[in-house]
Amino acid sequence: MNPHLKQLIELSKVDKEIDAFEPQIEEANSKYEAALAKKQSIDTDIENLTNEIKDEQIKKHKNEIHLAELSKKLEDNSKKSAEVKTEREMKSLQLEEEIAKEQVTFANEEIARLEKIIESKQEQVEVAKVSLGEVDENLETVKSEVDKKLEVINKDRQKVFVQKEKLLGSINQKGLTFYQKIRRWARNTTVVAVEEQACMGCYMIINDKIFSDVIRAEDITTCPHCGRILHVEESNE
Repeated sequence: MNPHLKQLIELSKVDKEIDAFEPQIEEANSKYEAALAKKQSIDTDIENLTNEIKDEQIKKHKNEIHLAELSKKLEDNSKKSAEVKTEREMKSLQLEEEIAKEQVTFANEEIARLEKIIESKQEQVEVAKVSLGEVDENLETVKSEVDKKLEVINKDRQKVFVQKEKLLGSINQKGLTFYQKIRRWARNTTVVAVEEQACMGCYMIINDKIFSDVIRAEDITTCPHCGRILHVEESNE
């Protein structure tokens, strides 16, 4: 077999090994990212609930101020009633008092309603904080597991990188440039086997002459259909 072709076949295998580490890294990180996303979701829920509680407390405070104003008004009307001289003034004062009392009832009901909402949301915050504590604890465990897994993956990957560096130091530069040009679009199918006279990159049948060239492996042969580098597996050869 052409030594340059042999080097490119070896290089393609090494590149596949390197690329195979990416899914492993993503899988390891995804577990931590999922736990982190859950923590961020609970943080957001707590923040939203806290802001909603503040809004309800503001509404309650406004009603309390209004209630105090109404109480003052009823107190003033009570004092005025002693000074009323005509029946018309009395009726007007009574009407004002009835309206004020209705408003007092509504304000008290509204305050009670808002207090229930605030209490409910505060309970939700406490439940969320408990969940957050559990998630934080789990997050540390997950991070520790992921870090250990990534450390093993990176050690294995580094070994393959060293192997690739050695290979690149001895490989024909012209062949390497040609390989890299194809790899830009073909990725891990840059160098493919021929099976049953078909390119395993595009699965198209190649003609007898090219197939013969691939079998002889005296030079680097590419697929006439897709341009990938072709070779025959040793077991098939």
